[in-house]
Amino acid sequence: MDSFLFQFFIFLLASVITVPIAHKLGLGSVLGYLIAGIIIGPFGFSLVADVDLVMHFTEFGVVMMLFLVGLELKPSLLIKMRTPILGMGGLQVAFSAIAIGMIASIFLVWQQALAIGMILALSSTALVVQTLKEKGLMSTHSGRSVFSVLLFQDLAVIPMLALLPLLATRGIYEKTEIETTLINISSFPIYMQLFIIFFAIGIIFFVGKYASRPIFRIIAQTHIRELFIAAALAMVVGISLLMTVVGLSPALGTFLAGVVLADSEYRHELESDIEPFKGILLGIFFISIGAGFDFHLISQHILLILGISFGLVVVKFLILFLVSWIFKMPKKESAFFAITLAQGGEFAFVLFQFTKVNGVLDAEITEPLISAVAISMFFAPILFKVYEKISRKNQKEKKEELESDKINKNGHKVILAGFGRLGTDIGRFLISVGVKPVILDYDASNVEILRKFGFEVYYGDATRLDLLESAGVSDAEILIVSTNDIEISRKLIALVKKHYPNILIVANAKNMDSTYELMDMKVDRVREETFGTALRMGQDILTLMGVDPYEAYRLMRIFRKHNDEMIAELYQKHKEDLESYISAYQLQMSSLEELMKSDLEMNTEEIDKVWTGNTKDGVL
Repeated sequence: MDSFLFQFFIFLLASVITVPIAHKLGLGSVLGYLIAGIIIGPFGFSLVADVDLVMHFTEFGVVMMLFLVGLELKPSLLIKMRTPILGMGGLQVAFSAIAIGMIASIFLVWQQALAIGMILALSSTALVVQTLKEKGLMSTHSGRSVFSVLLFQDLAVIPMLALLPLLATRGIYEKTEIETTLINISSFPIYMQLFIIFFAIGIIFFVGKYASRPIFRIIAQTHIRELFIAAALAMVVGISLLMTVVGLSPALGTFLAGVVLADSEYRHELESDIEPFKGILLGIFFISIGAGFDFHLISQHILLILGISFGLVVVKFLILFLVSWIFKMPKKESAFFAITLAQGGEFAFVLFQFTKVNGVLDAEITEPLISAVAISMFFAPILFKVYEKISRKNQKEKKEELESDKINKNGHKVILAGFGRLGTDIGRFLISVGVKPVILDYDASNVEILRKFGFEVYYGDATRLDLLESAGVSDAEILIVSTNDIEISRKLIALVKKHYPNILIVANAKNMDSTYELMDMKVDRVREETFGTALRMGQDILTLMGVDPYEAYRLMRIFRKHNDEMIAELYQKHKEDLESYISAYQLQMSSLEELMKSDLEMNTEEIDKVWTGNTKDGVL
C-alpha cells in the first residue's frame, strides 16, 4: 500500500510540473501527461515500478468521463443525433475494421486479422474528448460529428466482446485471479447473453430514472455535501461493477446512466461533484500510458512498430475523410474530423488483453500492437497542433490574398470598424434612423455572410491608414470602434488620433480595465459592451416583478446617470494604488442607493431634461 501511495504521489507531482509547461508551449494537457509518464516511467527516471497497477486504477477516469458526457446528453438529443451516430460512426468502424483487417490478413489468419481490424478501428475517447473540451470545440458541428463517431465506437465494444472469443484459434489461457471473478457471457447461449445484457441495462435505467432521485433527495436534505459526493461515486462504482460482472464495458454503463440522469434536477450537482475526480484520474491515466511505453520492445522492433503506428494513422485518416465526404462535410471540417480520430484508443489495451486470454491472439502479436497504439495516441495531440498551425496559416494567407474592397465613400459621415455581434446591432440601429455608416470588417467569411443579409460591409484591416483614407476618414465626423480585441482598438485609435485628431471616436470596452485604458487615450465616448444589456435585463426583471414599466425604465435611466458619474470619479482613482481604488469603489457603491432614492423624489419632467444634456467626462 505504501508503494502504491508513493507511486500515486509521483504521478500527481509529475502532472503538476509537466502539464503547465506543456500548456505554456501550446502542446495541450494530454501531451503533457504523456511526456510526464515517459519521464517518470521505467525507461525514464524509473520513479514508478508497477505501471499496470496504477493504470487499472486510473482507467476509472475514463469511466467517470463518459458518465459526465452522458449527463450532458439528453435522450431527445441522442435521438436527433441518431443519423451521425449510426451513419458516420457505423461506416467508420465498418470501413476501418475491413481495411485494417485486409492488410493484417496478408500476415495472419483471417480470424486474427478480423480481431485486429475491429480493435484498431476504435479511437481514443478520453484523448479526443479532453482535447475538444480544452479547445472549446465540443459544441461545434465538427465537434459533434467527432463525438458521434466516438459514441458509436464505445457502443461497438459490446458486440466486439461477444464476437472476439468466437475468433479463437488456440486454447484459452489460464485466467488470473482477477479475471476469474468476472463472468464471460460469451460462454452462455445467445438467448442468455441477450437476457443478461438487457437485464443489466434495465437495472441501470431503473436506478437512474427512479431509484436515484428519492435517494439523492434524502441526501440533499441533510445539506452535507460529502454525503452527496459519496452517493454519486457509489453509483458510478456500482454501475461499473455491474457492467464488469456481466462482461460489458463499465464506461458504456456509466454513459447510459448519465444519459438517463440528464433530465434529473440533480444533474448539475452530480457533474460538479464528480468532475474533479474525473480530471485527476483521467490525467494520471494518460501518464500511465506514457510510463507504460516499452522502449526495450520498441527498440527491438522499431521499424515494425513505427510502421504499424504510421500505417494506422494514414489508413484511418483516409477512411475518416471518405466518411466525411459521403456525409458531405465541408473540406475544412473533413480534415479536422479525420485528423482528430486517426489514432488508436484506450479500449485497445483492454481488448488486446481480452483476445490474448481468450486464445485469439498471441502475446508476440499483441505487444507490438499495444506499443503502436500508444505511439499513435502520443502523436495525436502533436498532429492536432500541426493541423491548427496549418489551418491558421492558410486562413492568414487567404486574408492576405484578398484585396481590400473598393469603398464608395460618398456622403458617409460615420465609419464603423468591426461588424461582429455588437457592431451589427449598432449598424442596424444607425441604418434604421437614416445614418448609413461605412462598415469595415477583417473577417472575410463574416463579410460574405453579412452581405447576403443585405448589409453594405467592406473587407479590410481598419488599422491600415490607406484603407481608412479610402473609407473617407478625412471627411467623416465619427469613428465607431466596435472590435472585441483591445489591442486592435488601441492601435486603431492611436492611428486615427495621430493623423486625424479632429474626428470624434466612440469605442466599446470589454470590461472596466479596458474602459479606463480607452479613457486614457481621450476617446470621446466609451461604453462597456455588456453594460447596456445588463441595464435592459434589470429593467425587464423589475417589470416581471410587478413594477410599472415606465417606472422600471425611469429607474434604469437614473442608475445609468449615476453610474456614469461614478466611473468618471473612479477613473481618477484607478491610477492610484489598488487599496485606494477599492476604498473609493466601495464608497461610491454604498452612496449609490442613497443617491437613487434622492433622485426618485425629484420631478420626472426635471429628470427627463437632464437626459437631453451632455454627460461629462466622455462616458455614455
